Amino acid sequence: MAAIAADGSQSRWSRGSGVTRRIVLTGPEASGKTTLAKALARNFRAAWLPEQARLYAEQVKRELTAADAELIAQRTIDADDAALAADPPLLLLDTDLISTVVYVRHYYGPCPAWIEAAARERRGDLYLLCAPDLPWTADGVRDRPAQRQEMLELFERAMREFDCVSVDVSGTGIARERAALSASNALIAAAGH
Repeated sequence: MAAIAADGSQSRWSRGSGVTRRIVLTGPEASGKTTLAKALARNFRAAWLPEQARLYAEQVKRELTAADAELIAQRTIDADDAALAADPPLLLLDTDLISTVVYVRHYYGPCPAWIEAAARERRGDLYLLCAPDLPWTADGVRDRPAQRQEMLELFERAMREFDCVSVDVSGTGIARERAALSASNALIAAAGH
């Protein structure tokens, strides 16, 4: 994918001949993103990237603050760039910078402009917006069981704001996985992979 920056130049994460399609699993906490990312990765024999905010929260073992947002965003960029360096035809992401923007705005207020700009520039090819229709389970990182519908609305708004191609994914079990596979297959077929 040759992303074009606002000034018309190719973004720094674009590669010449290689075209990597990026499918992003996004949505509120406990909405099955990681499970779907793993299932899609198995199905397509593709690489997937875990959620950097979760990895960071598990590492620091404390409540995150606004000061952590920029570090999480940079880790997200670094992980994405490292995966893209291998020039895979498909890359699955368990969230991306748009998730960072949504959560920073929700928890702390305005998001740093550079994160918003990078989120726009590095936008995925397809977003699978996961509904919070699965049971919420505590895991030491999740903290908003009663606000998942509110968060879904924030993600829907972000999909429009960042002009993302998104497909809603809901249901349970195999039905949820089939919805994600169907949307992903349409993108891959259109890309000729």
